[in-house]
Amino acid sequence: MSTTNEVGKPLAQNTPAFGPSTYDLTKYNRIAVLTEGHTNSFTAKTAIGLLRFRGQDVVAIIDSECTVSTTVEALGHGGDTPVVASLNQVDTPDALFIGISPAGGRLPPAMRKTIQEAAERGIDVISGLHDYLCEEPDLAAIAAKSGSQLIDVRRTKERETAKHAAFNDQCVRVHTVGHDCSVGKMFTALEVERELLKRDVDAKFIATGQTGIMVSGNGIPIDSVVSDFVNGSIENLVLANQQHDFLLIEGQGSVVHPAYSAVTLGLLHGCAPHGLILCYEAGRTHTKGLDHVPLKSLSELKTIYELIASTRNPCEVIGVALNGRRISEEEAAIEKEKVTAELGLPVCDVYRDGPQLLADAVMELGKKVRS
Repeated sequence: MSTTNEVGKPLAQNTPAFGPSTYDLTKYNRIAVLTEGHTNSFTAKTAIGLLRFRGQDVVAIIDSECTVSTTVEALGHGGDTPVVASLNQVDTPDALFIGISPAGGRLPPAMRKTIQEAAERGIDVISGLHDYLCEEPDLAAIAAKSGSQLIDVRRTKERETAKHAAFNDQCVRVHTVGHDCSVGKMFTALEVERELLKRDVDAKFIATGQTGIMVSGNGIPIDSVVSDFVNGSIENLVLANQQHDFLLIEGQGSVVHPAYSAVTLGLLHGCAPHGLILCYEAGRTHTKGLDHVPLKSLSELKTIYELIASTRNPCEVIGVALNGRRISEEEAAIEKEKVTAELGLPVCDVYRDGPQLLADAVMELGKKVRS
């Protein structure tokens, strides 16, 4: 294949082509996760997602600056999975995943040494950053020589507009939406999928962000898609998976966020959900990154989301996912009672309580859609 991209930058010879169907990250079952200097609950979002939802595949976290020896001590997940100082301390890894989601998506310089070591050893390197590894000439040359694949999950070339496709009417589509960014939309969708699978229900998580893709194996990095093609990209992804009884479609941003509303709207219209799970963080009062912008109430957001989504397909909010990381268990109980009374919907703190109430709501929606 060509060793340059469309603007002439070198690529590793075995770099996957554009698009979510060109790779399957679930094939890796001995993953080393690189978080060098960033092993914390704010930046290591991808590492936490991998530990929680693919913990059986993660053999180590690599961070020479970390002062604890296990991932549960460092990040609250992963049990006794070790934290090590270098790639040489990891026994036969089959992939190196970049485990951070920093602001701006830039690759920290301190990570380059370990990435190069992996490429030299023929180990595939998977990154969800905006800095594409396969476009770095020296690294691409090393990977081409060793056989290492450099997989940039945010590298996409979606070029189809939405066609207002007729979806399978037996495939129930549930989409997580938020009152703001980073409130647990991916986490909620994955937990509900996990609960439905436990019940022997045919459910499938649809990833729309880099962490979700790295957890589930493939998907669409929606924040890297040209705006005209956002709707079409998710529409096509739903069409490719509509043989399942239920789809849990990961949300992005917020429809009222001044910076990120475009991707949220594109997802709403592209996946045409039957039901929405509204995710919010208790105690958060202002928009992430824009402290001068107050957040709207949940009742306002419920109305806004239902109205906008229903312009494509009849849609309703079926439940609320409370993110209670800022409040105590006692405060969360009071909060759930208040929101249940306000909205007349099931409310649960998915992390503390589990997703059973929301899974029940999804099952009830399925009966309604198929009746």
